[in-house]
Order: sequence, then C-alpha cells, then structure tokens
Amino acid sequence: MNKASTKETDDDDEDQDAGAPPIPAGLKNYITPAGFKHLKDEALHLLDKERPDLVKVIHWAASNGDRSENADYIYGKRRLREIDRRIRFLTKRLDAAVVVDPAQREDADQVFFGATVTLMQADGSEKTYSIVGIDESDVSRGRISWISPLAKALIKSREGDTVTVKTPGGEESLEIVGIEYMAID
Repeated sequence: MNKASTKETDDDDEDQDAGAPPIPAGLKNYITPAGFKHLKDEALHLLDKERPDLVKVIHWAASNGDRSENADYIYGKRRLREIDRRIRFLTKRLDAAVVVDPAQREDADQVFFGATVTLMQADGSEKTYSIVGIDESDVSRGRISWISPLAKALIKSREGDTVTVKTPGGEESLEIVGIEYMAID
C-alpha cells in the first residue's frame, strides 16, 4: 500500500474513544453535573494547555530540518491527532449531554437516574451504588452507568423490592434496602 492511499478521515468511528461505550441509538446522554464538569474541564485543559504546548514543540521540531527521522516531530504529530480526536469526542458528548442533578430531585420511592441505591446481597452484605452517566461510571467508586445491566434491573424498583441480575457467575438476587437522591461528586 502506498502513502497516497492511506488517508486520514473524520469518521465517527475514529472519534469514538476506545475506553468509552457508545451512546445507544435513540437514547439521551444523561449525566450528572459533576460528570459534565469533569468532561468540560478535560476538554478545556486539552484546548488551552496541552494542545498549544504540543504545537510549540512540533513547530520547534519542524524547524530542525529533516522531518522523516525527527522523533519529536513524528511523535508530536501523532499525539496532536490523539488530542484532536479526544477533543472531538468530548465536544460531541458535551453537546449531546442532558444534565440531571439528583440533588434537585424530590425524594422518590422509585429508582431513577441519579439515585444512590443500597442493596443487600444474599450473604447479608450491603453495597451502595449511584446510577450515573455513561462517561462517569466507575464500579470501584460505586458508580454504575444507567445503561448497565444492574442499573436497568434497578430502574423503577422501590425500596423493599428484590431484583434479579444476570452476572457472569449466574443470577443474583438483590434486595433494595435504601434509595436516596443526593449530589454525586
């Protein structure tokens, strides 16, 4: 394959961040205020700090002459493409975001987006999860995406209900022992 046929494109596939799941077709990109702020801060940092600093390095490297064997230039251009791809991804996510503040929600007896739910497992242990946006899920911190199997099983359930979730180890029954709506950091 010659270099003339290897053209970069701006396809949506290239803009998709490898670590983030796509937003399912026809669904909104719900996100908490803290999640929105985090994405916006990342985009601004890339635009205002990292990208300009990198452009200076690339400009300096290009002024050194032969670009074909100039590692600073080659790496810089590659990193610039990565930054631009991430900026496009973040911009699309922020444009499609629907910010929902769980702290502003009236206490409800049902589980919806933004709920912090305490579950009792079959062994009697309790775990607490907050239902958050796709881009802010982190199971180690007790944050699950609203499109995750567990969140889908919990949505519209009430305190005292038992939900069944399919896990890699088989089906697991969980009892909802608490539902709370509060700010999620």
